[in-house]
Amino acid sequence: MIRKLMLCLAGAALVAGCGSTPKPAPVAAAPRMVSRPAAPMTPAQTAVVEKAQEETGGQVHFEETILQLCPGIKPPQFDYDSSRLKDRFSDALQGLAGCMRDGALRGKEVLLVGRADPRGTEDYNLALGGRRADAVRKAIASFGVEPRYLDITSRGALDAVGVDEATWANDRRVDVKLEAHPNATTSTTP
Repeated sequence: MIRKLMLCLAGAALVAGCGSTPKPAPVAAAPRMVSRPAAPMTPAQTAVVEKAQEETGGQVHFEETILQLCPGIKPPQFDYDSSRLKDRFSDALQGLAGCMRDGALRGKEVLLVGRADPRGTEDYNLALGGRRADAVRKAIASFGVEPRYLDITSRGALDAVGVDEATWANDRRVDVKLEAHPNATTSTTP
């Protein structure tokens, strides 16, 4: 009797062990932006981009998630006296705008965080960070992104790490982050 029970249990274990795990359903990939050359800017766009570049020193840092979702964005790599600085800066902002209009960031909100180096009062640096974020917001909006998708804030010099002119330059920037909302859905359609 025990022998028959053991044989039945062994057979059941063998059958259960041979079963396969069901494969998960494929997840639809987020729409990706096709990389296109930047369109020529209008005089109005040129003016707001130049203002944003002046305010930020040409420093815009993109969150890694945004760079993964929007491969058309090429973050600016700044050589101090490069004549291509403006082009790289505007190309990065145009790439972000294109992704927000037609790509994976369509219908999503982006947070622009203005930052400053520590050489100033706390109030001054917070205001300066706010001006920098607002200048970048205006530049991105000039490329057709609705301002309601562009939130701004300032950290001023609260997170500054620079100790000399070379490292302070990195503190003077705007960080671009994908804004997370606790009640947001994960749908990619607006």
